[in-house]
Amino acid sequence: MGLAQTLSAAMIEQTQRENLAIARGLKRNDPELLDQLIELYQHRLLRYLLFLTGKREVAEDLFQETWMRVLLRGAQYNGKARFDTWLFTIARNLVIDLSRKRQMASLDEMSEAGDDERPFEVAIDEPSPLDQFAVREDRAEVAEVLLKLEPNYREVLVLRFHEEMSLEEIASFTKAPLSTVKSRLYRGLAALKPEVEQLRKAHEGGSVRA
Repeated sequence: MGLAQTLSAAMIEQTQRENLAIARGLKRNDPELLDQLIELYQHRLLRYLLFLTGKREVAEDLFQETWMRVLLRGAQYNGKARFDTWLFTIARNLVIDLSRKRQMASLDEMSEAGDDERPFEVAIDEPSPLDQFAVREDRAEVAEVLLKLEPNYREVLVLRFHEEMSLEEIASFTKAPLSTVKSRLYRGLAALKPEVEQLRKAHEGGSVRA
């Protein structure tokens, strides 16, 4: 076994140990553990909810509700899956439930008919289009551009480039076929490009006038 494989195996084993420790702590209703988890995951979770809902007030309400679910249902977490995946699944289900109640187009009700089946891969060792744009622009503007996309495209982009999930992990997380995930990523990036270019032109025009 090579060094890279050895390190990878060690990291997987360490993650599994951490997940099992979290599972034991949640079963004990350990308040210190919950505080640590909130501190560790609060920014990622709130960002994910903001991108899914597009509204800060709604995202903050769902953020609080997600942690309440963790507190009440922590014993259901067995440590076999990654904790962040379990946490984000709770949050995603809350978004879907809210969308159904408000009779809005929810993530699981989006039509699959228009999804393109062409394969599309993104190199994980290169800066993502979102990262490249964020270097030049304020992250609030990156968020503004993302929020213009359809929810199912937006979610895949956020999970791929912000949460750094693999396409296979996204497929498992969203319960969508891998081909659908690839299609949404492709179409999301295609839809993102003109929005980014339009925002850049607006900024360049402002710079010229200044």
